[in-house]
Amino acid sequence: MRAPPSVLPILVLVGACTTAPADGSPEIQTSSAANRESVQGAVASPLRDVNVLRTKIPQVLLDAMADPYALPIPTNCARITGMILPLNGALGADLDEPVEDEDDLMVRGRGAALGAVAGAASGLIPFRGWVRKLSGAERHDGLVTAAINAGAVRRAYLKGLGESRGCKPPATPSHSRVEREPPMSETLKPRFPIR
Repeated sequence: MRAPPSVLPILVLVGACTTAPADGSPEIQTSSAANRESVQGAVASPLRDVNVLRTKIPQVLLDAMADPYALPIPTNCARITGMILPLNGALGADLDEPVEDEDDLMVRGRGAALGAVAGAASGLIPFRGWVRKLSGAERHDGLVTAAINAGAVRRAYLKGLGESRGCKPPATPSHSRVEREPPMSETLKPRFPIR
């Protein structure tokens, strides 16, 4: 018996039980980020909801969850750099590093469109919230978020150690001004006078 053509893409997606960014990088993603990454990610959102497709958490982030403030031995610049580089690979660019401009209208429009496709695909599952809770998908998403937070804390701690020892980037923050959008408080002016 042959599977209907509409089922074949889903079967191919189930073959890989973990998700990774479309660009092949080891950077970890939450379910919502994976849903907006590509068409395949958006279509696979129901598989994430029933916990068939899961985000693989890199070992470096699991280690960070165990003890984000573990002192590296030996505590020298080479060791600190060696511990920060895998964290950069798993987490992406840090706050002190320049990132590509994601405010482009095409990028935002693509993310919104893929989010709508993911929402429509997830809408096929009745009682989606309960399904996510009962399947363990919600718990796994919480674990992914906790791993990302622990990795960010670990990286900041290591950069602080590197700065106290006079290391050079990436073992210390770059302190160069990274051009970013001004905060909302600087761009929005009140309509009426504020006292």
